[in-house]
Amino acid sequence: MVSVTTRIGQVKQPRGGYINPRDLSVVELTDGIQLHPAENIHATLVGLAVDYLTRFTLGTSLEEAFAISLRGARNVRELDYAMELISGINGLDDHSIENACQLVGFDVAFRNSLAAYTPVQSIQPDHFTISNIRTMVKRVIVFSKKYGPITKNGFTFEGGYNQTITTGDGDFLTETGLWDLKVSKSGPTNKHTLQLLVYYLLGLRSLHDEFDDIKELGVFNPRLNRVYVLPIKDIPSDVISEVASEVIGN
Repeated sequence: MVSVTTRIGQVKQPRGGYINPRDLSVVELTDGIQLHPAENIHATLVGLAVDYLTRFTLGTSLEEAFAISLRGARNVRELDYAMELISGINGLDDHSIENACQLVGFDVAFRNSLAAYTPVQSIQPDHFTISNIRTMVKRVIVFSKKYGPITKNGFTFEGGYNQTITTGDGDFLTETGLWDLKVSKSGPTNKHTLQLLVYYLLGLRSLHDEFDDIKELGVFNPRLNRVYVLPIKDIPSDVISEVASEVIGN
């Protein structure tokens, strides 16, 4: 299986990228809160916890929000423990966030390989990490009210995959926007912007007609509390054609 992110890692982009991140407009959202500079668990786990807890907070069932985590747990025969963790997630209290951080540790057993999995019991977020995750989830909720409503989360591209890209799932759709959630300490890279464009093109090829209404691609980074947006009409047609043919293929 080749995912969107794996495929993008294989591609040599032109100088500056197919879409230069500097072409995105930036909007600062302010809440007066300073995140703690250090977290004691891997950034990937933090990002997944923020993503899935946001989906749950916005109304998605726990089983659906943490679906990939549960698949990973099943692969390592730890589904009972995963269900125990999921039963302890009730909101954004400390215990719920601790459980979410352990639960997303199962993702690697589905997304990558069984060999990459390490027991999730070792994932013990400290007070500062828990506080940061809580703040970032709340920031995504504020973002969703300003730029939403969010019409779909955790979307996939049935009918759009091919032999080059066989898997991939995006974060959020609004009525006219396709959004990716990033919690990195810096702004988007050209890999991130290419990922957005590939998601959009896969969406157009898919069975889902909601992608026909998408007019902008964007990244929201709740760590930086910044919104990055690019209207699709501003992407040169030759860039779209080249990405469709050379990155995605037939």
